[in-house]
Amino acid sequence: MIRSFPYRLYLVTDEAACLGRDFFWVVEEAIKGGVDVIQLREKNLNEEAFYLKAKSLKVICQKYNVPLIINDSVDVAKAVGADGIHVGQSDMSISTVINRVGDMIPVGLSLDYLEELYAEDANDAWYYGVSPIFSTPTKSDTRAVWGLEGLQALRKLTEKKLVAIGNVKVENAAEIIAAGADCLAVVSAICSADDPAHAAKALKKEIDRGLKKS
Repeated sequence: MIRSFPYRLYLVTDEAACLGRDFFWVVEEAIKGGVDVIQLREKNLNEEAFYLKAKSLKVICQKYNVPLIINDSVDVAKAVGADGIHVGQSDMSISTVINRVGDMIPVGLSLDYLEELYAEDANDAWYYGVSPIFSTPTKSDTRAVWGLEGLQALRKLTEKKLVAIGNVKVENAAEIIAAGADCLAVVSAICSADDPAHAAKALKKEIDRGLKKS
């Protein structure tokens, strides 16, 4: 089990955002460009298709020694030997996931509101996905956004690693890191880029710039 979370650039997959290009090519190019952790999130796949996709993606991640996180599905995560599971506030509770996997697989947790930090099992999270920092079309069910001020407030209240997601792009990457994020999670900024490797490199450069400002 991975106890630390040293990662800086986190790719959340979206087949549709790949714009018809080969999904696995996009992910591999992103890794070559500097993505250092992958979350497989494909809400529209049935469990068998999700498992098969995860199995193929695990091979690529192992090739580059990049951890694979599975969104929500405990069964798929266990079946492919995933390096982590991520759950949202409307998914299976983190305590339920931990009860099913024990110490085998660490679990990341989305925080949509500051109050969720104080939930009974929130402190068991591997990291917090701070969602969304800014409004984004890839998460249409959002009721509120954190903004930079909300992120700064959260940073003062926890030592857990904070993964910021929601309309993260090159233009705002440095300021999000400077506001307290440890890691940036992106979807379309890489998946839809003409050159996913170049997009990842550009984001990583901005992350480094933000760290110098923080």
